[in-house]
Amino acid sequence: MPAQSTTEAQPGTTAELIHGADHSRALDALFVNAPLRDYDQRPRVNDYTLPVLGMAYIATYAAQQGFNVGVLDAEAHGLGLAQTVTAINSARPRWVGMNLLAPTYELSACIAAELDEDIRLMVGGHHAKAMPATVLADPRMTRLHALVLGEGETRVAALLDDEQRRTELPDVMWRDRLLGTNAMGLARGGDRLRWTAPDINALPLVDRAFLPQDPYRADDGRTEANIVGSRGCPYDCGFCGAAVSANPDIKIRTRAPEGIIDELENLHAAYGATAFRFVDDLFLGADRIIRDSMTAFTAHNIGDRYMWDATGRINVLHRAEDTLLSILAVNGLREVALGIESGSDRVLKAMDKRITAEMTSSVSRRLLERGIDVKGYFILGYPGEQREDLDATVQHIHALWALSDQLPGTFRASVFEFRPYPGTPIWSRLVEVGHGPAQMLAYGDVDLTEHGADEAMRGRDEFNFSVDIPFAQTPLYEIRAHLAALSREQHDRRTKGIAA
Repeated sequence: MPAQSTTEAQPGTTAELIHGADHSRALDALFVNAPLRDYDQRPRVNDYTLPVLGMAYIATYAAQQGFNVGVLDAEAHGLGLAQTVTAINSARPRWVGMNLLAPTYELSACIAAELDEDIRLMVGGHHAKAMPATVLADPRMTRLHALVLGEGETRVAALLDDEQRRTELPDVMWRDRLLGTNAMGLARGGDRLRWTAPDINALPLVDRAFLPQDPYRADDGRTEANIVGSRGCPYDCGFCGAAVSANPDIKIRTRAPEGIIDELENLHAAYGATAFRFVDDLFLGADRIIRDSMTAFTAHNIGDRYMWDATGRINVLHRAEDTLLSILAVNGLREVALGIESGSDRVLKAMDKRITAEMTSSVSRRLLERGIDVKGYFILGYPGEQREDLDATVQHIHALWALSDQLPGTFRASVFEFRPYPGTPIWSRLVEVGHGPAQMLAYGDVDLTEHGADEAMRGRDEFNFSVDIPFAQTPLYEIRAHLAALSREQHDRRTKGIAA
């Protein structure tokens, strides 16, 4: 596995918090993942959060181009705002890069406002793409020299080479503070996709030196790693920032199966990894991709040596024949994450999920029969949801638990309160019916321990956010009571399973 040369960081120092950099040299860029909340105010209860793979891809590519870069994952380290700002300014990078997400935008803006004067800021991420003009106009973003829309590997490296190149970089925006206007770079000739949609098969494998928690040791003793098999999503779920209608500029691409297998083998050789999680939406989301990948997995005997998890599309798996599902099991598929979302067909239609509750039951059963675990994601309080819809979802979860009790596989439920994200299809509809963007962006973390969940909430810091607006018929306190009860029961079921 290729790794960037680094010097040893001393414990307790700023350098210890910055991963992947050569601490003996000046830092060209520090890529910062803001904490989900200010942990100086309330300690975190997450033991592990998903790695910032997108940021690591950008850092790896920049390092390959000769730049000295590092990643500061403030969420992984559980840093408060003051600690994060101190670490950044102490490192004295030429550039700071930040991924802007709606729930953490305010924290990111507070960090940006405290950057030393000689540090330049570049930003990207879903929130930057959905609301670029708002971000550029934010007075806390005075250090902002480049807002990168979409995938950033090639354009970030070009900016590190020479900021003036931003005029030739498509979909890179900046603000002229004197004139009060926004500007955008334009690609020369026909090379736009080279900048905005790089060939993912040509990108270097992610250097795990940039990730403080990946690979990691899982509860079962295995070493696990997260990987990406594709970019882009062809579906249009109303609540999702990756919805195709919100990303018309994205070219959907999948990695060649041989390249994926090469990464698995590299991670095993370098770290002893034997379990992997595909974090993209599409790995089990298109029939052709599934078949091509499984042909390669079979040829390389992947199932004899490794196990892996992936997100699946219910409508695609519903159409798959039993033989294909059995091949998935033989090839090491351990768990499928399914966006079940609701037990109400009316709500599923409103979400544009293109599935029914019966389909989710059928797909779950067929997977569980083959010993493939299922993780179901559910949303409570979706706009327009009525009390009977919420009751149907709660009943659906209990029915799926009962189903798995009779089958080899295990079903687990991961339940969330609905929250709106700018740029999603539902966001526009909510604005049309009178919800103000400022109110819908007022994210706050919700402590569900008052409902008796306590230990069941461990590991859910990154999910318990709300804007305190009742979008559904059921009051928020009832929705949160259901959320806490379901989380507690899921925790109890998992604990009993481990004990058994």
